[in-house]
Amino acid sequence: MADLRTVTASLNENIAYMNQRLPVKDSFDIVERAIMIGGREAVFYFVDGFTKDESMLKIMDSFFSIKPEDMPKSATSFSKECIPYVEVDIIGDFDQVFRNLLSGTTCLFIDGYEACIVIDCRTYPARSVEEPDKDKSLRGSRDGFVETIVFNTALIRRRIRDEHLVMQMVEIGMSSRTDVAICYMSDRVDNRLLEEIQDKLNYIQIDALKMNQQSLAECIVGKNWINPFPKFKFSERPDTAAACLLEGKIILLVDNSPSAMILPTSVFDIIEEANDYYFPALTGVYLKISRGFIAFLTVFLTPVYLIFMQNPEWLPEMFLFVAVKEVVNVPLIWQLLILELAIDGLRLAAMNTPNMLSTPLSVIAGLVLGEFSVASGWFNSEIMLAMAFVAVANYTQPNFELGYALKFMRIQLLVLTALFNWIGFAAGIAVIIYCICSNRTLTGKSYLHVGLN
Repeated sequence: MADLRTVTASLNENIAYMNQRLPVKDSFDIVERAIMIGGREAVFYFVDGFTKDESMLKIMDSFFSIKPEDMPKSATSFSKECIPYVEVDIIGDFDQVFRNLLSGTTCLFIDGYEACIVIDCRTYPARSVEEPDKDKSLRGSRDGFVETIVFNTALIRRRIRDEHLVMQMVEIGMSSRTDVAICYMSDRVDNRLLEEIQDKLNYIQIDALKMNQQSLAECIVGKNWINPFPKFKFSERPDTAAACLLEGKIILLVDNSPSAMILPTSVFDIIEEANDYYFPALTGVYLKISRGFIAFLTVFLTPVYLIFMQNPEWLPEMFLFVAVKEVVNVPLIWQLLILELAIDGLRLAAMNTPNMLSTPLSVIAGLVLGEFSVASGWFNSEIMLAMAFVAVANYTQPNFELGYALKFMRIQLLVLTALFNWIGFAAGIAVIIYCICSNRTLTGKSYLHVGLN
């Protein structure tokens, strides 16, 4: 709920209200600093850790040199004549004061001024700009988005020096008050889509964006857990975001998130990656085709293998060498499902393993799951080979959500094939086609639609 109370000319009243609303005495990082400026009492409020010490020292040094007869009559005049800094604003209501203070700016109250002077000399703890681990490019730039939204907008501005590039800031979350930037090219964007996104963001009623962009995505399109195919494309590369802006798309940047949400998105946008454009056209087309073909194999390789093993008379003579020859101690479907789970277990273990132990543990895991599991009779070597291909091929997809969507489609296809043979296989294909065709982009267009909207 907005705070309608306004700043008064009485410094004591302003201090009393600020200390009433803010835990100044309980929180060590919210600092109240009283000084004298031109013979008048004044007080600073700022969050420790968000303020540039060097800038504030220079500003305060200039304040101490002001004489009483040189004090301006209003806060606006004071900000123009006495503050040697660029980003200064005058705010009259406490709601805006609290928002600015808690976001890192320094708020100055001076006795006799009916306004708060906001000095934006904040700095955020941030890691250096470096290449993303997931979204790498062989020949592209080596920078990537970070958790600070201002740095991310600057990375895009560096690539698009056009007066039509607009970056509109909105605030979402009653408690978190998370900054969200809407980036678009005003001369290329679909205005209907832009208005729709702006309306949705302005009317979001949520306490906090706990999971940053994922929470924002759920607020925009709702929770659709039945269909696993992603509706958004995320990228940690500023060159990819800049290219999408020049195509007329809209970029959403969320503070504390090192990636950009790209709208609207079709399945053809999701399977693209930066390497497709950093090489000649022939090489780029080859990369797209090979990636699509491998994605097709990751979904259908093990189900097709299973249906042929259930119906060995269907297997052509030239492919008889792929048939399972050893004794099958565990049913093939259970071997495949156990390995699906084991692959995810290895992936989760790798994420939580210290770097110094990742290599030896990977070798141990490979030996145990590879050689000994086959020798013990749990798994057949042909099944292990097929699942090894699937596990490696999953990493050809640049989009993490799409990789898991294909995995879920593969699992349901395996289960239906095991239960109902070729009828289940056909039904599983129908489910995959339905999930892809029924999925809609933010504009309501088909997921398979080629083009901007």
